[in-house]
Amino acid sequence: MKSLSLNQAKAGAWDVIVIGAGMGGGLLGRRLTERGLSVLFVEKGPAGYPTEQVSGPQDISAPAARLLRGLWPKPAEARLNGRVGRFFGHYGAGVGGSSAYYAAALERPERHDLDDDPALPHPTGGWPVGYDAFMPYFDAVTRLLHLCGTPDLLSKEPAPPLASPVPLLEGDRVLMEEMETHGLHPYRQHLAVRFPDRCRACFGQKCPYGCKMDGRSAGVVPALESGMAALLDRAEVREIYDDGARVTGLSVARDGEMVELTAGAYALTAGSLGSARLLLASQGRHPEGCANSSGWVGRGLMFHLNEIFVLWPRGKQTEAVFGKSISLRDLYSRDGQRFGLVQSLGMDASYGNISGFLGQIYDQSPLARFRRLRILTRPAALVMSRLFGRAAVFVGIMEDFPYPENRVVLNEDDPEVLTFEYSYHPELLTRRRAFRKAMKQAFRKHRRLMASLHPILNYGHPVGTLRFGVDPETSVLRPDCRTHDLANLYVADGSFMPSALGVNPSLMIAANALRVGDIMADAKEAEG
Repeated sequence: MKSLSLNQAKAGAWDVIVIGAGMGGGLLGRRLTERGLSVLFVEKGPAGYPTEQVSGPQDISAPAARLLRGLWPKPAEARLNGRVGRFFGHYGAGVGGSSAYYAAALERPERHDLDDDPALPHPTGGWPVGYDAFMPYFDAVTRLLHLCGTPDLLSKEPAPPLASPVPLLEGDRVLMEEMETHGLHPYRQHLAVRFPDRCRACFGQKCPYGCKMDGRSAGVVPALESGMAALLDRAEVREIYDDGARVTGLSVARDGEMVELTAGAYALTAGSLGSARLLLASQGRHPEGCANSSGWVGRGLMFHLNEIFVLWPRGKQTEAVFGKSISLRDLYSRDGQRFGLVQSLGMDASYGNISGFLGQIYDQSPLARFRRLRILTRPAALVMSRLFGRAAVFVGIMEDFPYPENRVVLNEDDPEVLTFEYSYHPELLTRRRAFRKAMKQAFRKHRRLMASLHPILNYGHPVGTLRFGVDPETSVLRPDCRTHDLANLYVADGSFMPSALGVNPSLMIAANALRVGDIMADAKEAEG
């Protein structure tokens, strides 16, 4: 994958510059090139190699080594309930972005996730663009990313155009049969996997086999192959320049050099933390940050709240192996409350998996600032793995709601450190208790153990920091995902979402990126 030089990028006549090359940027760039627009991807990290395999973010700590492998170089800083801790999250900085490390679960939201429903009032009153408008893009993403799985039997919507999944592993087959026997409705998880017979289950890692579809393989690569797109890698956008009505250029740094890049339009797709950070840092004309007349840039940050539990299949099943196979929505909403999806994580209760889980808990505890003590989670993981034996690990993904005090902020000491402030809202904790009670009831006939003692934020699912809406006083973006303040600046990552949904956000990000691509292409055609 060839990258331009700074001079080549500066000399180019670009219809659109896309800042970031992850799921949103990749799919946006692909759609723009399909519509005949010239695109420049500007990516902080390297182009990388299609056959490289890189393990998860916790295994590498040196900034240069992390960036070389397509990971954000510095640990993020979480100011959680007033406590400051740093952690290495699943945040990418390379072609493919964070999607290069994602677990490839692309589940469709429910209609009430977007539309207001009298029986289940929406936390924001409903999205400015409804479910029906997104439906064609959900289907398009399902085909582009080769989603495989089976339909959700509880859904009232038309079945997605899914490919057939691989055969179930024995442990998963037994668990699904038990769930069905006990009145639950499991289905095969919707995964972005191509050539499943070759798949080596690189979930949470970079895939060297070309079977896991992500922002790189499904977006950037086809865009570059079209001849209408180019890539500038290892380049950081430092500031967005504007004249008060439109973006006029970008300040871009690479290898100690600085240039200004210009285009007809610009698309911000640096992730919900990175995009908000860049707007806040663009203070040339705006002390509070670019496109921030509403004061909502960075605010309304949401994650998902994870509830981890383990299930043992019936019988001894001492050699059972479990895959990333099962989802169910029996608990998606209940008694007027919004909960979310339950899905298998594709792992058993082994030492390595438990050690990673305990590390997550440690990173959100008051001890997080003592990084060297994290090693003490390993003996506990060893003991737990021997107690659990062969058990499948599941997660309940509970929807978070947008509160203005939960927000991205600039780090005063190091602008490269992604930093956010977050407090557990009393409403969230009350709903969590109800969700746990519902899970215990639903799985009461299974041999199970609730592994989450304290709330666990899914730091890999940040959304909502540049919300779209019709009111410029309470939103950053218009319904078409242009900023209210600047007519040629669009956003196409998870930051546009005004609510978090009860599913993994990747499908919604990809679908909206295609939608925004069509909007931008239509606007270009209208210009003549």
